[in-house]
Amino acid sequence: MHGTPSSPLGRAKAGNTKDLIRILYLEDDPVDVELVTRELERAGLEFALHHVSTHDAYVSALPEFRPDVVLSDHGLPGFDSHTALTILKNQNLEIPFIVVSGTLGEERAIEILKGGVTDFILKDRLSRLSPAVRRALDEAIERTERRRAEEALRESEERYTLAVQGASDGLWDWDLRKGELYLSPRWKEILGYATEEIGTAPGEWLDRIHPSETALFTVLLRSHLDGQTPHFEFEHRLRQRDGAHRWVLARGLAVRVGTDAAHRIAGSLTDISERKKAEQELLRNAFYDRLTDLPNRALFENRLDRAIRIADRRPSYMFAVLFLDVDRFKVVNDSLGHAMGDQLLAAFARRLSGFLRPGDTVARFGGDEFVVLLEDVRDEGHATRIADRILTGVSEPFPVGAHELTVTASAGLVLNSPAHESAGAYLRDADAAMYRAKSLGRARCEIFDDRMHARSVALLNLEKDLRHALERSEFVLYYQPLVSLGRGAITGCEALLRWRHPTRGLLLPGEFIPLAEETNLIVPIGEWVLRAACGQLQAWLRTGLPPLDLSVNLSARQFHHRDLGGTVIKALDESGLDPARLTLELTETIVMGTSAQTLRTIETLKSLGIQLSIDDFGTGYSSLAYLKRFPCGSLKIDGSFVRDVTTDSDDAAIATAIISLAHNLRMKVIAEGIETEGQRQLLEREHCDEGQGYLFSRPVPADEFLQFARRR
Repeated sequence: MHGTPSSPLGRAKAGNTKDLIRILYLEDDPVDVELVTRELERAGLEFALHHVSTHDAYVSALPEFRPDVVLSDHGLPGFDSHTALTILKNQNLEIPFIVVSGTLGEERAIEILKGGVTDFILKDRLSRLSPAVRRALDEAIERTERRRAEEALRESEERYTLAVQGASDGLWDWDLRKGELYLSPRWKEILGYATEEIGTAPGEWLDRIHPSETALFTVLLRSHLDGQTPHFEFEHRLRQRDGAHRWVLARGLAVRVGTDAAHRIAGSLTDISERKKAEQELLRNAFYDRLTDLPNRALFENRLDRAIRIADRRPSYMFAVLFLDVDRFKVVNDSLGHAMGDQLLAAFARRLSGFLRPGDTVARFGGDEFVVLLEDVRDEGHATRIADRILTGVSEPFPVGAHELTVTASAGLVLNSPAHESAGAYLRDADAAMYRAKSLGRARCEIFDDRMHARSVALLNLEKDLRHALERSEFVLYYQPLVSLGRGAITGCEALLRWRHPTRGLLLPGEFIPLAEETNLIVPIGEWVLRAACGQLQAWLRTGLPPLDLSVNLSARQFHHRDLGGTVIKALDESGLDPARLTLELTETIVMGTSAQTLRTIETLKSLGIQLSIDDFGTGYSSLAYLKRFPCGSLKIDGSFVRDVTTDSDDAAIATAIISLAHNLRMKVIAEGIETEGQRQLLEREHCDEGQGYLFSRPVPADEFLQFARRR
């Protein structure tokens, strides 16, 4: 049941919240609230969620909503998770408190865990949220039961023994007057000892404490014995029988008569090794890449921020950011498989780490992208020499399985300067310099300069304009006809997007679609294209234009968007267009994906009654053998093969083979990029079904296409 942001949300019928997990979520971004809600629903959690975004609303919700667990963003305007947790503690509310944050540095993450936060989840890893909530609730129940047991088992003021769950905890009783320490058999068993192997001297415990924690143990124990703290509690490591150390939690309560000094302290010892291991794994997952064991982007940006702060304080301090990308890595994945590709990346990471100096940091950002922070460089020449040494070293052959692989890397270098105010600015410009190196031939390093800066600024401005283009109605569709090569009649058209930029004029897709893909704006833009194109074709058909088909391209991001089916249905319902008239063009990369999700999405689209087509065939996997498993009705021969089909026998043979094999699979074939009559005649002789290109018409605005179609 979904409601307003301040009302309960979750998988429950109205009013039926008695047995639900009550979740109070402190967050100022409604989008994040929706994402968290969907993730919890997807995980099958039965819950009621109450969303607040201010200090006062949070304070009021605690007694009114009575949550079982609190989720909180780390930073909100004038309010943060530390303050929210403090409010809980001040009200003596023992409610699990989980931080859900977009970014959290390594040091800060450790700090908040020590401060009492139950767990923390990064917003780009929400799949961990449901297990974390379940675990926190289980632990809360366990704590409640243990506290009840402690109260029930407190037999007298003379002796206090902390309750244990079953036989999992060890007991200890220290007679401070006699200097004797009783340790239960379970206490000794935790460390791997038999009962008779440990005596009653206090040193049996104290001498086994890890050296780095002995002093703090003594301070905390003395503070409690002196009455400065209500109880003794300390997590520390104890040496086991085999010499290794095990994490334990010691808890105890001193016994004293009146104002006299404590004469006894008793308590329990809990084995917390698995929890400590889980905490370490949590931090590792949050800040390290699983494949290469290198720092990930979150940890790298944390260390880059630190370098920026040092440079602000010390003008003589210089650092550089080196952004590397493995050249043609996709070839390895496509030819040898992803497992071999992963082995290559792991080997590349190990070798890259070997070229760094002490203090430098290398991280993997995902895929084949690596970034290096070079600290304490003397000047540009020093940084460049380090970069050249790295590029030379990683170009040596890698033994991977039964293969010996040779790869190169392209790199972009940025030196620290006042022009870069944030870690994001350094990474953006290093990335731009890396792409410049690729465009100049790969296997080289380019230094970010003023010219690249101007281009980066232009891209930022273009992105800003792109974000407003839809609301300002600046997009327009052009249409290019599809023509039957046998009959010469128009059979349909392809809708092609253009942007009427307010200052730069009419922009072609190549000038803004890559940016739309990168920023994910392609999803709303693609939805607009689909709705506008379907509406336009239906409007033409209502004027009496002979039946035509409509082709619309889908990008990879659109295809993988969770509501693609709903978007297509909405466009068809709004326009009234017959689904059989609509063809969605997919790239080979999309169609050749073998994941279950890819297959489900294709089947969903096909079930709507629309047609599917493979666009630019021949530029990707180039294997029709894969197509027989997919319900695609047509494919387009890429224009690069059509261009020289009359002059290059290889291109002619490729085109002929594609046509023949596609027809054998009962697929229609369309040739794009036809510009000459000779190309048309050759393709017609080879029985290509339809064509598209400047020979028939350039892409034109809607009114011009209508006139063209009526003339034909």
